[in-house]
Amino acid sequence: MTTSEFDILVLGGGPGGYVAALRASQLGLKVCVVDEQPLGGVCVNWGCIPSKALLKTAEFYQDLLHLSADLGVHAKFEGFDWKRIIQRSREVSAKNSSGVEFLVKRGKIHRITGRFRIVGDREIEVHEVGNPQKIIERLRAKNCIIATGSANRKLPGIEVDWKRVITFKEAMSLEQQPKALVIVGAGAIGCEFAYFYSALGTKVVLIELQPRVLPLEDADSSKVVESSFKKLGMAVLTSSKVQKVEHLSNGVRVTAETPTGIQNFEADHCLVAVGFAANVENWGFEKTGVELERGFIKVDKFYRTNRPGYYAIGDVIGSPQLAHTASHEGVICVEHIAGMDPHPIDYTNNPACTYCQPQVASVGYTEEKCKAQGLDYKVGKFPFSASGKARAIGHTEGHVKLIFDKKYGQLLGAHVVGPEATEMIAQLVMARTLEATPESFYDVIHAHPTLTEAVM
Repeated sequence: MTTSEFDILVLGGGPGGYVAALRASQLGLKVCVVDEQPLGGVCVNWGCIPSKALLKTAEFYQDLLHLSADLGVHAKFEGFDWKRIIQRSREVSAKNSSGVEFLVKRGKIHRITGRFRIVGDREIEVHEVGNPQKIIERLRAKNCIIATGSANRKLPGIEVDWKRVITFKEAMSLEQQPKALVIVGAGAIGCEFAYFYSALGTKVVLIELQPRVLPLEDADSSKVVESSFKKLGMAVLTSSKVQKVEHLSNGVRVTAETPTGIQNFEADHCLVAVGFAANVENWGFEKTGVELERGFIKVDKFYRTNRPGYYAIGDVIGSPQLAHTASHEGVICVEHIAGMDPHPIDYTNNPACTYCQPQVASVGYTEEKCKAQGLDYKVGKFPFSASGKARAIGHTEGHVKLIFDKKYGQLLGAHVVGPEATEMIAQLVMARTLEATPESFYDVIHAHPTLTEAVM
């Protein structure tokens, strides 16, 4: 079998990998992308995109239950079709993935569906999916971009069987709606699934080791979300550690150490959502000589590893493990390979979004981080309860919180919790990028009535 030669070989077709491949194609480089699953990675196939389809159903259902009468709308309501909810989510995912495949084909990028294994310096074999004995192609490249993503992190004492003890992937496609669900981990993924299931009537217990939900967000945002979750009927246990998960004949029993003592919870399923570890196993990574740091691939500001010709982007290099970050890393990485002079990412200006209700979005420093660094700052805060637009649409939970440097007026951090927070954050990321001051916001005319004028 002959070995095909490329300028760039992209290992992994997620948001980092396929965007890197597209940018390489635009720059006239001969590029190949290899992935055993449809392009789009976890994000498009089992993460960002299909989960938002599920969350839209939950939001709509809650509006029908609690907002329609207030809006003056009377309708007969017969519940929901669980199978259709799941089916629509998968349809949305499939359409997005096929769209990515089309872009790659149009870009004349060599696309291989298969499982790769590194066999030499920047050289791989691609095996047929499900048949590791059958080699379908051999490839070599001047540059390899490792974009293999991440896998669900494991917790001691919790054995995932993908049936009763599940990950985000199984939680997205359960055949039947569980009557009770325990979720371990109240980060973005845990909170999104907690909202989805609770909003549709599942009895949810959310357990978090840290003192509050969404521990990476500003404390004020966490308070709003936790309060809203409790109003929804959810049990939220913070500063609590899961000791073990036992399999029962028809479910699970979760034992947790809480501030009030040991508690046991029985449920149909236990969802483990405690973060992700780098996906560097079972594809010959040891042959590269690429250095790891705390389990993730170590890179510089242009995503070069310690080995010439090897680059890495996305979840496999560690925090922040976000799709939009991986895509931007892919562009910078390829432009550097092409001899251009790209601007490295300022990771303090990287937006984070959580799509439960109320939504949470942020950029820059939290107030806790400002205090820890001894910064002299001031805070501006505006509640959506005082927003005409928020009141008109019937969603008044939450606030906009801006943190400015006291002396020079630099926007240190921005935190939005409430309706359409994940759409509003772009204005604040742009403002922080352009070094906006409070005067900048005063001078920009914001349309009225809008949610975004809460920023002004």
